[in-house]
Amino acid sequence: MSDQAENPTGIAIVGMAGRFPKARNLEQFWKNLCQGIEAVSFFNDEELVETAEADHIKPNYVKARAILENPELFDAAFFGINPREAELTDPQHRLFLEAAWEALEDANCDPTRCGEGIGVFAGMSTNTYLANNLCVTPQLLIGINGEFQAMVGNERDYLPTRVSYKLNLRGPSLNVQTACSTSLVAVSMACQHLLTYQCNVALAGAVSVSFPQRRGYYYQEGGITSPDGHCRPFDANSAGTVAGDGVGVVALKRLEDALRDHDAIYAVIKGFATNNDGALKVGYTAPSVQGQADVIALAQAMAGFAPESIGYIEAHGTGTPLGDPLFKRPAQLHW
Repeated sequence: MSDQAENPTGIAIVGMAGRFPKARNLEQFWKNLCQGIEAVSFFNDEELVETAEADHIKPNYVKARAILENPELFDAAFFGINPREAELTDPQHRLFLEAAWEALEDANCDPTRCGEGIGVFAGMSTNTYLANNLCVTPQLLIGINGEFQAMVGNERDYLPTRVSYKLNLRGPSLNVQTACSTSLVAVSMACQHLLTYQCNVALAGAVSVSFPQRRGYYYQEGGITSPDGHCRPFDANSAGTVAGDGVGVVALKRLEDALRDHDAIYAVIKGFATNNDGALKVGYTAPSVQGQADVIALAQAMAGFAPESIGYIEAHGTGTPLGDPLFKRPAQLHW
């Protein structure tokens, strides 16, 4: 950290929390990654029948998905939430609240002492809990404020502000929704708010959990999904991706503040950027080489890094024949 101490600019990652398929925490996630453990679960016919997935008999139905273990479990009393409110709340809200607490704890940040300066930037996937769990048992919605509480507990808009309310965080609290890039854009927005001193600590991340958990998907040739339930990014045999669930949150501080406070620092964000590639691509869901090159160049310009000085790149490997080849042709990226 000697170079950083001489030029303490950037955003420090001082806390992290996450829960992923076959990984209850970040330590297990890293261990699985190092050991090459595949996190996709494969289901038998009995499991699919139990979750009303009767269409699994069709030839193009793939019985695989990357799921979380016990996503319905939640320590409601710890957060001062009564059992009825917890039952009416999408597990995505509940899991993100837990992860936010864990990220602050990992950062040694006590909300009771610095809640005024803590912001939340978060997003979540489409809600499936309301239709598949609550609406099939309408008696749950009967009673005082039942429908209203279900609305507050299941809409995307209320995810970050629920965290701010329960943890007494009084910085900016913003919902971020940009499909596949939601969590990264949340981090980018958090960095902007930190650099403009609108908060002193920022939580950024996203959550995705859908129900029923044990279900497969339909494969269509040329589509995004894998024909056999395996995802092979940057492999000659890559043929598609597999859907999965998870939650991840990082706690961020300005680097000079993290150094002053002697925080443990996982990494430093020196540059970030956000753009859109407009219509310069073959289709709405297709990636654009030029659009990605432009946003990378913007982030590198902010960081002050020369492209040739970068020794490691982490890519969004979808395992699809359309998406992955963009990263196999570096000559097309103009800096």
